Amino acid sequence: MADVSIRDLRNHGGDIVDRVNRGEQVTITRAGEAVAELRPLSKPGLSVDVLVERRRRLPLLDPARLRADVDDLLDYSL
Repeated sequence: MADVSIRDLRNHGGDIVDRVNRGEQVTITRAGEAVAELRPLSKPGLSVDVLVERRRRLPLLDPARLRADVDDLLDYSL
């Protein structure tokens, strides 16, 4: 987390917000003392409709065939 003075925030606010938008957390200081934090907002979750549609587009899975494929790949002697 980076420290940024009130003066730097005033003079370079857009650049600092861009850094936060890229995921950096910034502590705002006044006279060397921390007074606030800027951090990125969490991304909104997907709607149920979007999740259901994505699920519909997934390929079908045959559990027995998957197990056989995994058994063929793994070395159980280890």
